[in-house]
Order: sequence, then structure tokens, then C-alpha cells
Amino acid sequence: DSERREKAVVSTQSTGRYQTEADTDKQIVLNPSEMQKKEVKDMEFAVHEVYAMDVFVTPGTGKTKEYNSNTTVYRRTEEIYQLKMKASRAFYSDVCNRFTLMPFTLRAFEEETKAKMGLKECVTHELLQAYPVQQDATGQPVAQFKFTVLVVPNGNIRINGGIFDPATCKSEHKIEDKEIVELLAQSANRKTANKKKKKKAKSAAEEAKTTTN
Repeated sequence: DSERREKAVVSTQSTGRYQTEADTDKQIVLNPSEMQKKEVKDMEFAVHEVYAMDVFVTPGTGKTKEYNSNTTVYRRTEEIYQLKMKASRAFYSDVCNRFTLMPFTLRAFEEETKAKMGLKECVTHELLQAYPVQQDATGQPVAQFKFTVLVVPNGNIRINGGIFDPATCKSEHKIEDKEIVELLAQSANRKTANKKKKKKAKSAAEEAKTTTN
């Protein structure tokens, strides 16, 4: 698209969620690699499914590398290993009890220094998956948007991730494609969408009444 200045990062995946599993075999891939084009299968969305949406964009090439900074966000995997260090066992037990299979930050621990002591062995033996800060291969920044969507009978509901307010950002570029503009104007939150529909219907009714008079 000639209007788009940013590219989706290659191989970015959004996945389905189960109550007791972090990932399912249902995947939504933005800017798939050649291998993913062959391996990722078509799927159908079903009512009562949950999806963790992960969107990465960059003004660079779309291929990323790790940024030179300390990783602070991790998530437990389903690997099994008998940890040797007492600090590692205590830290891992805390992670399992407090966060189950959900991502967490080291800032969530009161004694962050102790947490870091137990972290290394857990990462070495792949009990934890790291979420490093990414940058484009050219050094350009990467922006991430993450939120959870519930598929319900009357539409989709976004339950977290914050609301983006376009008024807070100014750009020299704008989208001209009418179809894309209309799509972006739609809300992923069913309640917000219903309010907009009611407001639009009310305005139309008032306008019709004024024209009649």
C-alpha cells in the first residue's frame, strides 16, 4: 500500500488462548515469512474464543533484532526441569503461583535482586521465555500494540490494552483510502460500537425531523 509508511514486523503472531494454556494452534500472522506462508493453515473464528493480539510495526525493513537493553519481561513455558539452586526454585515457585502461564515483569517482585538471582537458571533451562526489546535491523524503532479480544455472539470485545486516542499524536501523513478509514473508525469494543450506532441513529432522526418541519 503506497499510503502505508510503516511495515508489520515479519512473522508477528497473534494466537488463540485457552484457560490453562498460553497458546493454541490457531494463529494470526502479520507479514508472514515464506516458511509461514506454507506452514500456517487457514482457520475459522468461533464464538467464545479468546485471542491475544500482538501487533508490531516499524518504519524500517520489518526484520528485527534485539535491542541492547536488559530484558525484564518473561513468561513461563511448559518445559520441565529440576532446578538446582534454592533461589531459582523459590523464584520459579513464585512465578507459577502468581502468574501461571501469563507474562510478567521483574518489577512485580518486591526483592528484584533476589528474583534476578533465580532468573538465570530458569532461562538457561528454558523454563521461562524472554520477551526482549526489539528494534528494526536498520536501527529504526519498533512499536508494539497488544490487547486481548473475546469473540462473542454479538461481535468482538477488546478487554484490555488501553484505548488509542488519535488526538494525542500528530502526523504529516494520513490515510486516504475510504474503505480503510471506515474500518479504522469501527470499535473493537461492542459497547462503544453500540453507543456510536445509537448516537448516529439519534442524529439522523433529529435531522429528518428538522427537514420535515
